[in-house]
Amino acid sequence: MHGPQPAPTPAAAPAAVCRAAIRGLGVYVPPRVLTNDDLSRMVDTSDAWIVERTGIRTRHIASPDQAASDLGVAAARAALVDAGLEAGELDLIICATTTPDMLFPATACLIQDRLGARRAGAFDLLAACSSFVYGVIAAAQAIEAGVARHVMVVGAEVLSKLVDWTDRSLCVLVGDGAGAAVLGPAEGGGGVRAAVVGADGGAGDMLKLPGGGSRMPYSDEVLRQGLHYPRMDGRTLFRLAVRVVPDAIAEVVRRAEWSLDQVRWIVPHQANQRILEAVARQMGLPVERFVSTIEHYGNTSSASVPISLWEARGDGRIADGDRLVLAAFGGGFTWAACALTWGR
Repeated sequence: MHGPQPAPTPAAAPAAVCRAAIRGLGVYVPPRVLTNDDLSRMVDTSDAWIVERTGIRTRHIASPDQAASDLGVAAARAALVDAGLEAGELDLIICATTTPDMLFPATACLIQDRLGARRAGAFDLLAACSSFVYGVIAAAQAIEAGVARHVMVVGAEVLSKLVDWTDRSLCVLVGDGAGAAVLGPAEGGGGVRAAVVGADGGAGDMLKLPGGGSRMPYSDEVLRQGLHYPRMDGRTLFRLAVRVVPDAIAEVVRRAEWSLDQVRWIVPHQANQRILEAVARQMGLPVERFVSTIEHYGNTSSASVPISLWEARGDGRIADGDRLVLAAFGGGFTWAACALTWGR
């Protein structure tokens, strides 16, 4: 005979997700400002031509002795102060950059050393202009998984040292700068809610820097052909961005279980004002819901989203409880979007 069977043990309730929130922001831009009129004396262009096609009026340019880590350290220090943390409390540093100080060691390691963040792991993340949003997503996942408690994500770029200043199609666009965000466990209702990342390597030729890697190491011939400068197919980039970014924003909003009407601000990569306007039209949204800072900073690649966040918080546009979407696209071709509720 079989006796009474013991009651099944109740399944353990799933552990609550430790959401990651942005706890502090910091920005650094070099003091030198290059205006469109300055550029008109360097290359065949004008203020009216640049503003009409890009929306840019000024940009900041690094000094000859400044590298990505110099800008990144300044932004990271400001972010630590804003977060009320010491460098020794960081568990991980992610540097999002297309313009590292050198191929190795990682620029994140250089930043770690100068901050004195002795406990922190460090690595660079390269997804071109999408890198910072990729980095925020990776940081949030590390915190949610319990791998780290406090993570610094730094977007730092010195694009002025890469471009050909005789190439009007690119040199008018770029600016230098750095933005940093400290992520940690959310204490209230804030935090990252959802993420989307994507890539299309088949479109990699649209924006690339051919020379300097293992495929085409630096040589006299590489320099003679100018292959150490970036190459961009601007029209293809425009079409891809206007197709991919609206879909990424819509998908991340769906994953967050929000409606688009509930999103207070979209904080996009600042590539070109006309791209922002085209994305807004594609989505049927007023362009005023897109934070735009490109007029004063130009395209700072991975630094553009944190700089825009910092500006919008500083002027009072972003407040606790606001629902935001960070969105970016870049060479690779890559894209990313992150939905978060603002607040610690």
